[in-house]
Amino acid sequence: MKGNLPNQGQKNIFRPVIQEIVNPNHELVILSHRINWDTFERSFTKLYSHTGQPGIPIRTMVGLLLLKRIYNLGDETVMAQWLQNPYFQYFCGEAEFQWEYPCDPSDLVHFRKRIGEDGAEKIFQVSVETRKDEIKTKDILVDTTAQEKNITYPTDAKLLLKVIQLCNNIAKQEKLPNVRATNVR
Repeated sequence: MKGNLPNQGQKNIFRPVIQEIVNPNHELVILSHRINWDTFERSFTKLYSHTGQPGIPIRTMVGLLLLKRIYNLGDETVMAQWLQNPYFQYFCGEAEFQWEYPCDPSDLVHFRKRIGEDGAEKIFQVSVETRKDEIKTKDILVDTTAQEKNITYPTDAKLLLKVIQLCNNIAKQEKLPNVRATNVR
C-alpha cells in the first residue's frame, strides 16, 4: 500500500517546523521546488497494492535516492545524513523535523527493485529536466563510475590459490618439484 506524507497544514507544538528552520535560498530547498514530485506519484503509484500496511511515501523514497546520488552517499550514510540534516528532510517532503529514520536502509534496495530500470530512468529524466534551462548542448555527459559492475572481488581463498600458482610457476622455472594445493576452498 502506498504511503502518504503526514498532513502538512497542522502544526505540532512538540516538533520544530522545518520550513521555519531552513534557508529558502539553500540549493536543496530551491531544487525541491523545481522538481515535479507529482510525476513520481503518478508513475510509481501503480506499483503499490491497495491493501496492507502503508509503505514509505514515494516522495521520501525518491528524495532519498536523489540525495544519495547528489552527494555520492551509500544507503546507510544517506539515512544518517537525513537524520541530522533538516535540508535533507525538507527535500524529502517532511513538514516537521524528524528524530528517527524514515525507513530502514534496506528499504531503498527494495524500492529500487520495485521501480526497476524504467523507474530509475524516470528519476534520471526528471532530474535532467529540472536543469534543462542551464544545459547549453544536447549532449549530456553521464559519469557511470558509481554504477554496479559485474565483477568479483578477491577473497582470501582466491588470493591464496593465486599465490600458490605463482609459487608453482617459480618452482617450474627453478626446476623444483610441483606442489599441489589441497584443502583450499
